[in-house]
Amino acid sequence: MLKFYHHPLSPIARRVWIALLEKEIPFEPVIVNPKEGEQLKPEFLSLNPFHHVPVVVDGDLRILESLAILDYLEAKHPSPSLMPQEPTQIAKMRMVQMVTTNELITKIPALLMASNSSELDKATVQQITTVLDFLTEQLGDSAYFGGDNLSLADITAGTALTLLVRLSLELKEHRAIAAWHERIIARDSWQKTEPDEDNFKIWKKWVSSMLKRRQQQMARS
Repeated sequence: MLKFYHHPLSPIARRVWIALLEKEIPFEPVIVNPKEGEQLKPEFLSLNPFHHVPVVVDGDLRILESLAILDYLEAKHPSPSLMPQEPTQIAKMRMVQMVTTNELITKIPALLMASNSSELDKATVQQITTVLDFLTEQLGDSAYFGGDNLSLADITAGTALTLLVRLSLELKEHRAIAAWHERIIARDSWQKTEPDEDNFKIWKKWVSSMLKRRQQQMARS
């Protein structure tokens, strides 16, 4: 059986978790706890020398990086499909995935710090607005980024947006995205993987501490 190395509070690993549930693929979950330093232990480093989740092991095959894992799951388990077949839709799906990864998730630290009583700087606000404008354009009048059906683009963007909304991101100026967000979080796969408030507070505290340590290290260097 496929092994899925993850942590329930990792938004990146959650992409794979949701895809496994949506595609009803049997898997064995293996939790890697960063608070215990498990990602730095030799047995995990033998799977991922970059010491982060998710990792999938399927027989003799080991796969790192969430987007690569999503592509593998789709290719090996094509039904139910999470990837459009028309070239234009495939390109749109990839754009949504990459813009989410490169332009939106990178703003999590700023939103996290702002949720602890500071204010977002104008550059971050503008960047997030630009991303939401782009996502609105890609969504159009469709229910999902893949049209009428959920796609890998929805999973990638959805796991990011649900997290950012919990960090007080407002969607009221982007009504289509707000409606899409409500559709996404109503799905069983989202409900089953959504951290409760206590665990969300644990995640915020852990990431905030990590960011502070990085800032201190940079200040000393």
